[in-house]
Amino acid sequence: MPFTPPPGSNKEPKPQSYRHNSFDLLDTQFEDSLDAALESLQLNTTGSVNGEDIEMKSIRGIDELNSHARLNSDTEPLMNAGQNLPGSWSRSPHNRHRATNGSSFWSRLSGLVRSTNESNSPKYTNSPIELKDQQLEREIHPGTTPIYDRNKYVPNAISNAKYNPVTFIPIILYEQFKFFFNLYFLVVALSQAIPQLRIGYLSSYIVPLAFVLTVTMSKEALDDIQRRRRDNESNNEMYEVLSKSQLVPSKDLKVGDLIKIGKGARAPADLVLLQSSEPSGEIFIKTDQLDGETDWKLRIACPLTQHLSQDDLLNKINLTASVPETSIANFLGKLTYNNSQSQPLSVDNTMWANTVFASAGTSIACVVYTGTDTRQAMNTTTSSVKTGLLELEINSLSKILCVCVFVLSVTLVAFSGFDNKDWYVDIMRYLILFSTIIPVSLRVNLDLGKSVYAHQIEHDKTIPDTIVRTSTIPEDLGRIEYLLTDKTGTLTQNDMELKKLQLDTVSYTLETMDIVTDYVSALPDQSDLSVLPSAAKRDMSTRVRDLVSALAICHQVTPTFEDGELTYQAASPDEIAIVKFSESVGLTLFKRDRHSMTLLHDKSGTYLEYDILKVFPFNSDNKRMGIIIFDKQKQEYWFLQKGADVVMIKIVQSNDWLEEETGNLAREGLRTLVVGRKKLSKKAYESFEKEYKDASLMMLNREVSMNNAVSKHLEHDLEILGVTGVEDKLQDDVKSSIELLRNAGIKIWMLTGDKVETARCVSISAKLVSRGQYVHTVTKVNRIEGALGQLELLKVNQNSCLLIDGESLGFYLDNFRQEFFDIVVHLPAVIACRCTPQQKADVATFIREVTGRRVCCIGDGGNDVSMIRSADVGVGIVGKEGKQASLAADFSITQFSHLSTLLLWHGRNSYKRSAKLAQFVIHRGLLISVCQAVYSISSEFEPIALYQGWLMVGYATCYTMAPVFSLTLDRDIDQSLTKTYPELYKELTAGVSLSYKTFFVWVALSLFQGCIIQGFSQGLTSLNELDFKRLVALSFTALILNELIMVAIEIYTWNKTMVISEVLTFFIFVASVPFLNEYFDLSEMVQPWFYGKVALILGMSILPVWAAKALHRKLNPPSYAKVQQFYFSA
Repeated sequence: MPFTPPPGSNKEPKPQSYRHNSFDLLDTQFEDSLDAALESLQLNTTGSVNGEDIEMKSIRGIDELNSHARLNSDTEPLMNAGQNLPGSWSRSPHNRHRATNGSSFWSRLSGLVRSTNESNSPKYTNSPIELKDQQLEREIHPGTTPIYDRNKYVPNAISNAKYNPVTFIPIILYEQFKFFFNLYFLVVALSQAIPQLRIGYLSSYIVPLAFVLTVTMSKEALDDIQRRRRDNESNNEMYEVLSKSQLVPSKDLKVGDLIKIGKGARAPADLVLLQSSEPSGEIFIKTDQLDGETDWKLRIACPLTQHLSQDDLLNKINLTASVPETSIANFLGKLTYNNSQSQPLSVDNTMWANTVFASAGTSIACVVYTGTDTRQAMNTTTSSVKTGLLELEINSLSKILCVCVFVLSVTLVAFSGFDNKDWYVDIMRYLILFSTIIPVSLRVNLDLGKSVYAHQIEHDKTIPDTIVRTSTIPEDLGRIEYLLTDKTGTLTQNDMELKKLQLDTVSYTLETMDIVTDYVSALPDQSDLSVLPSAAKRDMSTRVRDLVSALAICHQVTPTFEDGELTYQAASPDEIAIVKFSESVGLTLFKRDRHSMTLLHDKSGTYLEYDILKVFPFNSDNKRMGIIIFDKQKQEYWFLQKGADVVMIKIVQSNDWLEEETGNLAREGLRTLVVGRKKLSKKAYESFEKEYKDASLMMLNREVSMNNAVSKHLEHDLEILGVTGVEDKLQDDVKSSIELLRNAGIKIWMLTGDKVETARCVSISAKLVSRGQYVHTVTKVNRIEGALGQLELLKVNQNSCLLIDGESLGFYLDNFRQEFFDIVVHLPAVIACRCTPQQKADVATFIREVTGRRVCCIGDGGNDVSMIRSADVGVGIVGKEGKQASLAADFSITQFSHLSTLLLWHGRNSYKRSAKLAQFVIHRGLLISVCQAVYSISSEFEPIALYQGWLMVGYATCYTMAPVFSLTLDRDIDQSLTKTYPELYKELTAGVSLSYKTFFVWVALSLFQGCIIQGFSQGLTSLNELDFKRLVALSFTALILNELIMVAIEIYTWNKTMVISEVLTFFIFVASVPFLNEYFDLSEMVQPWFYGKVALILGMSILPVWAAKALHRKLNPPSYAKVQQFYFSA
């Protein structure tokens, strides 16, 4: 419907008595603010009492100025230019102080920090107050020569690069050689510079290590170049600075610069807003890149500077800002105009770096923090590097290989006898010869494989917009045994719709909302009451109107107009749903700012205006939200509040229906909010305002004191208006996804802040609880006997689902943590309600500690971040509450159903591929070492290298690397079958693809093939020096072809890349042979019998392995083979 501005909306509002617009009262408010700030200071001063010196305290720092002193942006400035404050700042290079003039404020200041109680403290003489520069941090004078050189502050250039040209190589080398195996190979390579230990060319050992380092350094360099490019884009964004004649790049901005910023522009630094093109001074900013929240935030330019000229902004204002800090919700500062008028600054006047200006028009802002001092930079922390389970398992196997190398070296020396006085040199030479058993390229192969998996995940069209933020743990996606999930926005759509209103025992559903619309359409003060129903129904209509009015007022929603369309901005989808409901029944939120709100009564076209006096925001601790308003039509003060039933039931007047009806709504799967109100007299409001303001200015226990003031004056005996029931529908395919994951052997826990009945209903509808499954409910457990009794019941009901509330969960975590988790980790499903964010994180941590299994946590909101970070694998959903969970997660998806594909397909493939890749790389190193051992034994235990120079380098790189690495593209079944047979995922959790059993199978295989290849090669040639090149040519050729054939045998599904890697590698070897005359007898290699020998050796090496493999698949086929056979036969 078309909207028209309220009558007279373009006029200045008349001052109201309760708005405290008199200059005297504002002066008093400002003095009170400074009082509070000075209470947090310690003063370096001395006084004299009866001739004795009294030592005063030294200043600690500036504390909070009065953020609650409201200054209407539409009113005139606080004071006239000629009206001076009670004192003025005295500046010098070493100190600043205020001179007292007998005002009440400075009289209070003089007695602020006595050493004894004020009631019996003697009078004392005053001395100047000395303020330390580092405590005030920074005093900013835009456009003038500052007291402090603004260049002393950090530059504004952004740098996310890890290296620079000087530090790149040293840091890379340190990062690589802090790993034992890389350091081991470096020592091996350097040992070839010692004549006694030299067994081959230095290049034979340096080149493989150099190749690994080159790959790693290239990857790091490319990543760092990309980071630098992004940094340069940000650093070179141009901004208009008032004191400069040309645009200035972001990197050159300094503290104190005044810049113009317009719609869509990014804040280049932390700014204080001075002016807005909006007459009210209000603007909206987007903070999703800072805190992940997608709702727009309201900000306001400092009222004192809103109407100043640019010359005045440049020459007549000073800003004082506190030290930089990490909190994006706090800011302490002060702005002074013409050294006479002052204004406290709060977070409402700021625009942090990387936030985006969302309003039309332009604003002028002052740079207060730059570079690493900005909130965004101070909140940017490097996430802890996660190590995958597969990597830990490979490290364990590598240690076994290391022991094998040492044992084999000592054994061969022992067989030759320790009579040789240089036996220890022989051991060292053998350690070098067998160093290939520990594959230097294993780590780089696995890291490259992880990059391939990440690319495949991000380009999977079945799960669009999936982002891999941690590429080091894709294999862990295939090892998940516990899934911890949030409810709202994760299992549900977080697309709220108000479905039901409950007033006493009367309910209104969507089918009967026309009645509500009729009630709202009739204004309560209409003169023609004859149109209203009977007295009883008229009473109900009044109650409905009161409830709808409360819903339209009690919220933190801001209406905005985009291209003529009315949209709502809020942090909570619940609040938007409620405001949209009130609009649908005829009461529209038309306008709102920090101090006022306007509703439009659709039927009459009347504008209802309210002044906002106080707002008490919702958070996960208080579970309620309140507001104090002044009704301009009725000239009445009202306190309105809505919140969770468990909280509100203690605040509203006693009744006999609330608990039962909220339970009924919850059983329907609706989210409930109880709405209440309380009428305040002017005297009662002013009494509350005074106590609340005093509490807000306290330096100790401030939050507790403020909450106590609210409880004392407001939160009791509220008139209950009604209950809302808001529906949050399940996301698409949630039921089928949960069923798939359960069948895959994953135990699913739902951790939610919602109430017990709602969680129960959602868990049943989402198939988290199986049909007919017993749900064991544990609530309000706070005694030891009751807690132990519930655990005993769970022991004998291991197939049941546990439903537990936050109070009981907290009791178990504090008192019976081990006993509780020893039992519940075996249950098929657990539902925890009324959980705090910390409880969610604790549950994830304790499951990991108790079971040692992989835990995946998934959520969409800021309250899920701690849980996600506590998991082995964190998955964030880009939700309507913002991107905070997505940004904190290892993997980001757009809906819950994508998780099944991520785990069952990509997780399974990543784990099986990496396991096979690791086994082949180990097999490759073992095989050549076994050949060397056989040769050494045949050479009377002499530590002489069989393969030298390029042969050693080529074997680990261009002759075998591509075919082996192509295994990262293999798959044993089609993607569709992973969801048809999710049971295939179960076997992965036991780690069967890479275990001690499979490891020793591959060791045995390497021993067999190595002995066959080298033994037959020596048998078909001879060991004399003249035939050495023939021996090397035969065994090395058989060695390379053996690896190519083994890879071909292990591949399940061929693709173009695999074929090319096999064929190309073969031709590379053939093409390089003519250049290897230093190592091979080329005349022998052109003879037909040479290839007959190679074929014989390969037959003896490959055929038994192939036959054993085929027989095993026939007698004991793996699960995937059974599935494929059944699928294709069907």
